[in-house]
Amino acid sequence: MVLEGIMEPEIAEVIICREGLALASDLMLTSFRLASDCANAIRSMAGIGMGPYGHVVKEIKERARDFVFVDFIHENRNSNVDAHALARSLISFDTGWHVWLLDPPSGICNSYDQLHE
Repeated sequence: MVLEGIMEPEIAEVIICREGLALASDLMLTSFRLASDCANAIRSMAGIGMGPYGHVVKEIKERARDFVFVDFIHENRNSNVDAHALARSLISFDTGWHVWLLDPPSGICNSYDQLHE
């Protein structure tokens, strides 16, 4: 998702996590793990603090109740290389949603490709 006007990375991360739950619902998943490299966002969604984006966290917690199991986990950027590369590449995309279910943009998911060669 490409956002416009959000200057704080932590707020953008929480908004994107909310969109992750919406995507999981659209895909009719019942259980999933949502990973982020933003430790503060994960702590907020896990119930420790609300931060300046408390209203979004509250919505995430409400939506999470619709699933059998949702696990919010923190992953450092080193284990999240593809997601970071994708986020950096989206700077040239139009505002809005972009979903790739089969073939991601060129240069993304290189670590997956290297594991399966």
